[in-house]
Amino acid sequence: MANPSDCEQIKQIEKELLTNGPDAAAAKIQEYLDEWDNIPLNIAVTGETGSGKSTFVNAFRGILDEEDEGAAPTGCEETTLEVSPYPHPNYPSVKLWDLPGIGTPKFPADKYLKLVEFERFDFFIIISADRFRENDVKLAQEIQRMGKKFYFVCSKIDNTVRDEETRLRSRFSEERTLKQIRDNRIQGLEKLDIVSPQVFLVSSRHLHLYDFHLLEETLERDIPAQKRNTLLLAMPNVNPEIIRKKKEAFGSKIKYLASVSALIAAAPVPGVSFATDIAMLVSTVSQYQVTFGLHSKSLQSLARSACVPLADLRSVMTSPLCLNEINKELIIKILSCSLADMALMAAEEGFRYVPLFGIPAAASFSFISTYKALHTFLDMLAEDAQKVSKKALGFSTSV
Repeated sequence: MANPSDCEQIKQIEKELLTNGPDAAAAKIQEYLDEWDNIPLNIAVTGETGSGKSTFVNAFRGILDEEDEGAAPTGCEETTLEVSPYPHPNYPSVKLWDLPGIGTPKFPADKYLKLVEFERFDFFIIISADRFRENDVKLAQEIQRMGKKFYFVCSKIDNTVRDEETRLRSRFSEERTLKQIRDNRIQGLEKLDIVSPQVFLVSSRHLHLYDFHLLEETLERDIPAQKRNTLLLAMPNVNPEIIRKKKEAFGSKIKYLASVSALIAAAPVPGVSFATDIAMLVSTVSQYQVTFGLHSKSLQSLARSACVPLADLRSVMTSPLCLNEINKELIIKILSCSLADMALMAAEEGFRYVPLFGIPAAASFSFISTYKALHTFLDMLAEDAQKVSKKALGFSTSV
């Protein structure tokens, strides 16, 4: 079902088509798609020195190796001395801002929000490695007073759980331990006058464990509708539901891409439509591959993090789109294996020369062939993303 913003866009495109013709309508669609891909999202990550802010910033952006390009520096000492933006490697309009620890001489608690330029952030994540302190609470109260959202994250929870297991031995229960930690943190914040605090237990080294998926769901629910897909596509693939939602988000764009294809096909120039369609398919499928974490660098990083041989992850992938660089030769080769797809393309070019009804028919065939191809490629990559997730992290493969 189309959402209200989609319906409004479709009306604007239809108006542009009737008023100024196919080229103007195609440009309008492309403008919408460009905006869709570049909606800014600014996430502030703050907390006291040594709380694990930088590690969380890296993990959220899918950077698991501190030596990787663009990684936020981490360490036992305070490594964040300035307000530092870290763009997402695949979606640069999404920035995580690693803020200096609150309460330092350069960033005193009473001037903190002004010094970090509070207004530019969509929401705040307040991180602590153990219990939340008075400065954390003061910051949360001030954020709340100024009308923005904040979330408490207990980091390094895997270390805490491991310590409890060592201490309790045979009496240890992970479920009970996590509940006690969560309840203690919530009660501590309530005693400091935070009403109904949202607390999430997270291991930045193992985002698929504990509460990260709950944090993702909460953020998705709380942020403005136009930014939800932006947040979702930038999220690491830590569970099957995120992969399913990414597939759904990409699927919602396909009708627009197919419409661009149809409008270009309305131009009476042989060969232009086919070349444009292939270029669009290459660009779009490359985005699918990167966002689902199926390109080489992401697979290597996942293999290291999950302690699974890279060859094992590659062995479960069946689509040629996952095992090769996405280029026009590969796309044409895959399309040529489908007689139906080739017949649609041939029909599009053939109808171009039919008087009167030829151009509308060519546009229709172009829409159908692009729409079908993109859904096929999206299905292939989403399915392999689920298989890789199951192999690395032990989840089911429901798409």
